[in-house]
Amino acid sequence: MGEAQSALEAGNALNPNALNPNALNPNALNPNALAIGALSLISLGSQALTAILDPGPNGALSREHLRYAVECALESSQSFRFGWIDASGVYHDEIYTGVLGLARSWAWIPLDGDGQRWVSACLAARTNYYRIPVVISSRGPTKAINKQNSPELSTFTREEGAFWGNIYGSSPALYACHVPENDASSRAALRDCAAGHIDEATGSIQPCGAIRLLGPCDSYCDPIAPKNGIYHPSCFTDPASRSTTMSVHPITVFLE
Repeated sequence: MGEAQSALEAGNALNPNALNPNALNPNALNPNALAIGALSLISLGSQALTAILDPGPNGALSREHLRYAVECALESSQSFRFGWIDASGVYHDEIYTGVLGLARSWAWIPLDGDGQRWVSACLAARTNYYRIPVVISSRGPTKAINKQNSPELSTFTREEGAFWGNIYGSSPALYACHVPENDASSRAALRDCAAGHIDEATGSIQPCGAIRLLGPCDSYCDPIAPKNGIYHPSCFTDPASRSTTMSVHPITVFLE
């Protein structure tokens, strides 16, 4: 996924591949099972542990999901380590190090509601349809990604959209809104997951895995607050029922 450019700025991938949309699929790794314990082999839970030790294709997706989740949740001084054996009997030592620090307490207690929503939004924001690294500016109303007074604000000036939801609850769901006037430039930068990927054969709009495409951010989020770091402070899934469908954990993504 590339490397962090600063403590609060990172590529949407920290290795040569960006997050595979299929890694958001609950069939690959039950997110709820992952969230019920702390990030340790002792408390991770048998179902989640079985998923990340699986030597097959679903195991690869589970490990990818977990790696990105750790990078979203923990900060650079924290890490999660485990080992697994592939189908050829080769042992693999995995060390996943934190990056953004959106839910640092997951290292010692289960992921709480706020943490679930921040990590979910982060996973959605860092998903790439093409699975390639693209540097993004992730911003939101929480200390870890509040970019107020950061030089990043003058470098990453083009809003792609916003992402929110919760894949760790009883009804997993992810949402995205986009900025129509920036769609062409976002797609040219190989960022398709806010507006959706245009299928070349049919012209239809394809979502990135489990991310539900809602529409323009102007319709689904409160206006960007420039004085607070330039991000949407809240977004909602139903403009007609803002109070009951609002999330105060959206991540707004900007591109160069």
